Amino acid sequence: MSVALAAQLREGTKKSHTMAENTGFVSCFLKGVVDKASYRKLVADLYFVYGAMEDEFARLKDNPVLAPIAFEQLNRREALEKDLAYYFGSEWKQNIQPSPSASVYVERIHQVAKESPELLVGHHYTRYLGDLSGGQILKNIAQKAMNLGGDDGLHFYEFDAIADEKAFKGTYRSAMDTLPIDQPMADRIVEEANEAFHLNMNMFKELEGNLVAAIGKVLFGFLTRRQRTGSTETVAA
Repeated sequence: MSVALAAQLREGTKKSHTMAENTGFVSCFLKGVVDKASYRKLVADLYFVYGAMEDEFARLKDNPVLAPIAFEQLNRREALEKDLAYYFGSEWKQNIQPSPSASVYVERIHQVAKESPELLVGHHYTRYLGDLSGGQILKNIAQKAMNLGGDDGLHFYEFDAIADEKAFKGTYRSAMDTLPIDQPMADRIVEEANEAFHLNMNMFKELEGNLVAAIGKVLFGFLTRRQRTGSTETVAA
C-alpha cells in the first residue's frame, strides 16, 4: 500500500516551514545579513545532524520504507567536512562540538531510528529537500554577505552529483509516493517532519545571541520586525 506522501508532507509542514523562516537567524540570513562566526557554528551543528542521519540510513539500508529515498547524491557529510576545514582549519574535528539543541536533534534521530525507523522519512524530507530547493539562493546570499570566493565555505549548498535539481526533486517525490506505508504511518511521518522543523528552529534560535552580538540589538530588531510568508516554500514547489 502507498499514499500520496509528498503532497501531504508539503501541505502538512507549511506552517512549520514559515515559522522556521521567521526565526531571527534565518530572517536575517534571507535579508543578506550573515555573521561568519554564527554561520560556522551552524555548519558544525549540521555536520553532527547529517552525520547521525546518514549513519542511520546506511545502517538501515535494507529497510523497505527508507531504501527508496536513500539517494547517495544527497549526502552532505563530505561537503560539510570541506566547509569545516575552511572555517576551522585542518584540525577542525578537535575544534567543534554540537550545541545543546544540535545534541537534542541528534538524539531524536537515533531514537526514531531505533524505535520507529519509518519516521526518519520526515527528517530526510525536511533537511534534504529543503537543501536542494533553496540551496543556490542561500549560497548566493551567504557568498555575498560573507565576501567568500568561489565555493569556499559553501560546499554544503553544492550537489555535484545531481545534474538537474528540478528533475531530481520530481524523482524524489515520486519515490516518496511509492513508499509501502498506510495512511496512519503517513500521518506520523508528517508529524515527525514538523518535529524536525521544530528541532531546526531551536538550532537557529541558539545562534541568535551570537548574531545580536555581531550586528547589535537595534539592527536585529529592525530586520526581524516583519514576518515573512515563506519565500523558500515557493522555491520548493
